[in-house]
Amino acid sequence: MSNQKLSGSRILWECLEREGVRHIFGYPGGAILPAYDALKHSSIHHILVRHEQGATHMADGYARATGGVGVAVATSGPGATNMVTGIATAMMDSSPIVCITGQVGSKLIGSDAFQETDITGVTLPITKHNYLVTSADEVAHTVREAFYVAKSGRPGPVLIDITKDAQQSLAEFDWDAAEPRLKGYRPDLSPEKAEFEQALELIHKAKRPVILAGHGVIGSRAMAELLAFAERTSIPVALTLLGLGGMPASHFLNLGMMGMHGEAWVNTTIQEADLLLAFGMRFDDRVTGMLKSYAPNAKKIHVDIDPAEINKNVRVDVALVGDLKKILQSLIPQVEMLDRREWLDTIRKLKGDSAVRDIQNLPDNGHLYAAHVINDLWHETRDRDTIVVTDVGQHQMWEAQYYKHERPRSLITSGGLGTMGFALPAAIGAKVARPEADVWVVVGDGGFQMTMSELATIVQENLKVNIAIINNGFLGMVRQWQEFFYDKNYEATPLLSPNFVKLAEAYGIHSVAVKNRKDVLPTVRKAEDHNGPVLIDFQVEQEDSVYPMVPAGAALHEMIRRPSPLVETADDE
Repeated sequence: MSNQKLSGSRILWECLEREGVRHIFGYPGGAILPAYDALKHSSIHHILVRHEQGATHMADGYARATGGVGVAVATSGPGATNMVTGIATAMMDSSPIVCITGQVGSKLIGSDAFQETDITGVTLPITKHNYLVTSADEVAHTVREAFYVAKSGRPGPVLIDITKDAQQSLAEFDWDAAEPRLKGYRPDLSPEKAEFEQALELIHKAKRPVILAGHGVIGSRAMAELLAFAERTSIPVALTLLGLGGMPASHFLNLGMMGMHGEAWVNTTIQEADLLLAFGMRFDDRVTGMLKSYAPNAKKIHVDIDPAEINKNVRVDVALVGDLKKILQSLIPQVEMLDRREWLDTIRKLKGDSAVRDIQNLPDNGHLYAAHVINDLWHETRDRDTIVVTDVGQHQMWEAQYYKHERPRSLITSGGLGTMGFALPAAIGAKVARPEADVWVVVGDGGFQMTMSELATIVQENLKVNIAIINNGFLGMVRQWQEFFYDKNYEATPLLSPNFVKLAEAYGIHSVAVKNRKDVLPTVRKAEDHNGPVLIDFQVEQEDSVYPMVPAGAALHEMIRRPSPLVETADDE
């Protein structure tokens, strides 16, 4: 089609196809209608969502499940503003999505026309970049540039706002001429030789080093390099929430999750370290606790592709700015193989007889706990190609603690923004992206109700998505904070929910409620075997809390521990 005259809408779809797009998630409306009309000329499959926020979360889940770019489409005004939460979610977690919005005609911009909103202005702080396209001859270049920006360097969301007349008017389509040329955009920087030498000197001198592995390990596809580096140097690895799956959970050097709800021995290990190697993580406040007391005796090496993250939260001794995979490939041949058995033995003693989270049979005292559900779900699905998509809250932290992720992209969750309502639509995106995988939604009764209208999307698209609602009748994490810090004043957290079984059945989705531990595994197995989506309402203990917990403003080692353990201690399997 190159060098033909096409409408801006036809050019849009042609460019998306050439960028490898096969699925989009959207909701039509007046200002984007010319593009929807031209969709009849495209092989791209459009998935109709029930709310534009759902479209952005689906595109986000699609991107996280594959590492590619997800695409969401909406009309102007309220359609575009409904996308804002999903765009901000993708921005905080460095997820590459492209959002395309219709806009009123270029002559009407600034006139407060019907459904006009300055969406480029609204989203400027929460996009990697955005564009306002007012002419058909700008479409091809803008789309190609948007995809390049979204997926290069530190990935992120990009928004393209296209006026109605730009969609309708004609322009010559020249794919080759539209190639991105961004002279000032340098997303892949390379460290200097002296910086490598400084890092190697610190690594070789360290007696108590710890690797902090974040989302960047998965984003740069550096899993093999992380493993090789850790094994060669005998350095243990602690993971952020979004880093889970970046190193097999069963590996002897994998300590587990760090931070506010991380394992106690992991946080203590970090505090006692003499060197921290931060790989693709940003020293988020949920990871560090109070900065003044964070790893006070440790030198720090920070490897990240985004120079803006260097020294933003934690001052470091050496910064290696660039692609993590490439930097590790350069470091591995140069690092010495050192004996760190003494340090690893110290960590084992720190762990001691703390509650082990991978035991097969948690005691059944007559109550159904979320830990039971997550542990049994892991045991039933761990040998399959499984993606778990969580919402935000207590269930999210229990999933991180009790589900052991061996593979990258097996956990999809909202980390930085903490977006309730994320799980269900993001799971739809993940299932569309990887139809061969088993997809499980793990969601609280609060977050589920924010986007449960997307059950209709699951049915309309005939998607096999399994939904596990951790139903405790509260906004659980907020209730936990009220219990710990507000004298159990449960203001506005008791939650009235519909009958989730009947709700699912109204959509034609098979559903069942579970109240007893003995029914968890059989129900999960039946859900796996059912030919179609399944919703399980797990009615768990209401006032259970996530432990350990680092209070806001406390030091990383100042954790609230479980007063009377839910589980007995046991040896690893």
